[in-house]
Formats: sequence, structure tokens, C-alpha cells
Amino acid sequence: MKRAISHATTREEWRDGFLFVGNQLILDFVNTSPLIDGQPTELLPDVSALARWLVAAGLSAPSLLDAWKAAQSKAHSKDMKALLAFREFVRSELRRMERGAVVTPEFVECVNQHLQRHPLASQLSMQKGGISKGISFSPKRPSDVFGPLAEDTAQLLTERDPRRLRKCSSCALHFLDTSKKGTRRWCSMAMCGNRSKVAAYARRAKN
Repeated sequence: MKRAISHATTREEWRDGFLFVGNQLILDFVNTSPLIDGQPTELLPDVSALARWLVAAGLSAPSLLDAWKAAQSKAHSKDMKALLAFREFVRSELRRMERGAVVTPEFVECVNQHLQRHPLASQLSMQKGGISKGISFSPKRPSDVFGPLAEDTAQLLTERDPRRLRKCSSCALHFLDTSKKGTRRWCSMAMCGNRSKVAAYARRAKN
């Protein structure tokens, strides 16, 4: 039986009302429509919520919140619909990969189109330990978010082991298993790991 997510989770996993347990940006984006207290919940109902998610994900500065606060134009609403449609497309492909199947050619073409339409520029930054290379991302409208999402999806498809993709055995969240053994079946210790371990112990004790 699937368990719903409770709000009683750690602050690190909930950032400004958003879940970050996927260990991959695109998985955290997919997880913006979780079950909360047993009910399907849309965490990105509008442009303002998307701006908050970008800040919580570390993709943008808090100043974006003010810039997008009143940005509810028809064009932006169309962008939001496209982003959420892409989210559900990714979710359906994740389910295929979690079953051991390969992604569809249509999905690869979709990601390629977004990579071409929303290329990201590289940027160097000075750090105490030296110089690091990252992306330069300054979104002007919601469609710009396809840039980092498409890049991260491409990374997931080409650099991550698909056998490490999981759908939590206790809830509906998707995550990349980064544990050493690769045998984790729950999204996080605080949210579902403890429940899984307690349930497993109870089953062993009963037998």
C-alpha cells in the first residue's frame, strides 16, 4: 500500500514548500506534484510558484521572486502549461526506465528540441579552492527553465545508471539511489526510510 507524504519531514527536504529528495534536478522537478496527506497536490500552480521553486533549487537569486511576482501574462501561462506537460512526459519515461525499459525515441527528440531551443552558457566562478565551471542561467520567462531541465535530463539519460532510478516503495516520489550498495528503496530516511525499516523489522519478527 502506498503511503502519502506527511509535512512532518526535515527542513532540508522541504525548502520553501518544495520537496528535494530526488538527488537530481529533473527528478525534483517531477516531484513537484506529490501526494500530500493522501491528496494529489500541484506545487507549481502558477509563475510565482515556479519562481519560488527555482530559488529553492538554487537556480536563481531571490530577486527573481519580485521580477516574476506579477508575471501572469497569457504567454507565461502558456509556458507554464508546456513545462508541466514536459514534467508529465518525463514522469512517464521514468516509469519505463524503472521497469527496465528504454526511453522512447519521441522523448529523446523532445529533449533534443529543448536543448537546441534553450542552450545554456558556461560560466567560471572563483572559489576558495580554485576556479569552478558552471552554467549561466538568468531566466526572463518560464520557458527559459527548459534549459537547465533539458540539460539535467540529458545528464540523467547519459551519465546515470538507469538501474539506480527508483520510485519510493512507501510514497509516489522518484529518486536516484546514490547509496553505496544501490539497494535503497525509499526516498529519504526522514520521510520513508524509518517506516520501511520498522515495517521490515516487524515482518521478520512475525515470521
